[in-house]
Amino acid sequence: MFRSILLSFLLLICISVPAFSQKMDTLSVTLENVRYPYPVKFLPIHTEGQDIRMAYMDILPAQNANGRTVVLFHGKNFGGYYWTNVIKALTEKGFRIIVPDQIGFGKSSKAYIHYSFHQLARWNKTLLDTLGIQKANILGHSMGGMLATRFALMYPKLTEKLLLENPIGLEDYRQFVPYITTEEQYKTELKATAESVKKYYQTSYFTSWKPEYDELVRIGAGVTGSADFPRYAKVAAMTFSMIYEQPVLHEFPNISVPTVLFIGKEDRTIVGKGLLSPEQQALHGQYKNLGKQTAARIPKARLIEFEGCGHIPHMEVPKKFIEALLGSL
Repeated sequence: MFRSILLSFLLLICISVPAFSQKMDTLSVTLENVRYPYPVKFLPIHTEGQDIRMAYMDILPAQNANGRTVVLFHGKNFGGYYWTNVIKALTEKGFRIIVPDQIGFGKSSKAYIHYSFHQLARWNKTLLDTLGIQKANILGHSMGGMLATRFALMYPKLTEKLLLENPIGLEDYRQFVPYITTEEQYKTELKATAESVKKYYQTSYFTSWKPEYDELVRIGAGVTGSADFPRYAKVAAMTFSMIYEQPVLHEFPNISVPTVLFIGKEDRTIVGKGLLSPEQQALHGQYKNLGKQTAARIPKARLIEFEGCGHIPHMEVPKKFIEALLGSL
């Protein structure tokens, strides 16, 4: 009888442990099992013979609506889920907030298509047109800053203000990062593990780690255990190529809308950093200098810098960032 009980117990462990691990560690590549802070809707899109969909949140003012809208563009390794504190602060001041997950990211389709900032910008305009929004402030973080810049260049009449939070692309990576094909980058993306994702987040995004950042890692690392992770990795490689091959900085002097740069001075982000030697890395990604250089290139741009802050000011110095953002709006 003891042997029977022991075998039953071992069988229970074998069944329950994988189920527990699946629930805790593995996320779908479209984040169906990640709860966003506000209801998510979808914009249907037909492109390149495919029916895909773009996820977004549309949050109305909490009080005293001021008739103005802010659109939040996320960075490459994120989705709309990391804007929660910004959404709350802005809706409390009467703003309507639109938070898209770009195609290829977050809860949106992971489509095998040609990725371009021009196309992403057009889809965001389609979203705003669908929602009846004729004027909006565009806030872009990291990769979202490159997209926000392209959006403002394409649709200046729709853009009330351009707000750039530690945007990437302040340097032309083609000039110093060795070129690799999308297929080569795909092989690199496939090597990602929960451990490597956590290490990257800890060393690349913040000056010091806080427990609340663990949720970013849970989401970023959770997809690596999905059976569909190869699709996720392929799209990540495609968007890496988009960033590398489609710089926007050469058009900074053409920006015609009011622009504000929010720069964490300790940021050292370089797209393709792993392809450089330590000596080469030290020559680039210096946001304490890049912020000033960029502000000088954009007509009448305003620069707001944050001391002791890395790549994500709205999370690392939230009070200072929100105060600066509200003052800029």
